Amino acid sequence: WRLVWSDECEGAKGAALDASKWGYDVGGHGWGNNQLEFNREGTSNAALDGEGNLAITARKETYEKNEYTSARILTKGKFEHTYGKIEARIKLPKGQGIWPAFWMLGADFPEVGWPACGEIDILEYRGQDVASVLGSLHGPGYSGGDPISRGYSLSEGGFDEDFHVFGVTWDPGRIAWHVDGEIYGVATPGSLPNGAEWVFNHPFFIIMNVAVGGNFVGDVGPNTEFPQAMLVDWVRVYAR
Repeated sequence: WRLVWSDECEGAKGAALDASKWGYDVGGHGWGNNQLEFNREGTSNAALDGEGNLAITARKETYEKNEYTSARILTKGKFEHTYGKIEARIKLPKGQGIWPAFWMLGADFPEVGWPACGEIDILEYRGQDVASVLGSLHGPGYSGGDPISRGYSLSEGGFDEDFHVFGVTWDPGRIAWHVDGEIYGVATPGSLPNGAEWVFNHPFFIIMNVAVGGNFVGDVGPNTEFPQAMLVDWVRVYAR
């Protein structure tokens, strides 16, 4: 493997993320999933912690018409890539209704829309189920509540207790998901519904976010504590 892009998340506590590598998706319109948070730019919800991590933090606070804030960062227009190994070392938050994700969208999203652009979910996680993660593909005919998904569960403990490396190895006609180097799921064109198109053969950009509420996790639980942060030690992209 040859490293072609990375963010090591090094810097002073409270510093902003690297603007040469990341931008922000801003808004509080539900993001197509009935999410409850307003995603802001700046350091209120995405900042370095001074210990070698980027903290993407969901907070319970009123902003605009939303009762929660968070951040959704992306490499769109700054780094877009086809194939390779895409990984991040992450410690996840917890709590009913907390929905962190590390994922990718096809760079042709503005032209063709979703799901025709393709979506590769490297990591999705329900904060109420701390021992399990999902990897999924969304495309025409296999999207929304009916994606191609693979799951992985820890034998003991939760993903909120320590850092783990989440990634995909993406090749022509094959995507494999792994946690800490262990492959737990593979998808190929043969995994798709009959007649469905494999839309994972062009450049994608990276997204990282912590959603609050939404269709995937449900409402925020009465015992969910805030703030909740996803800590990102590094993000790395390799080519073969």
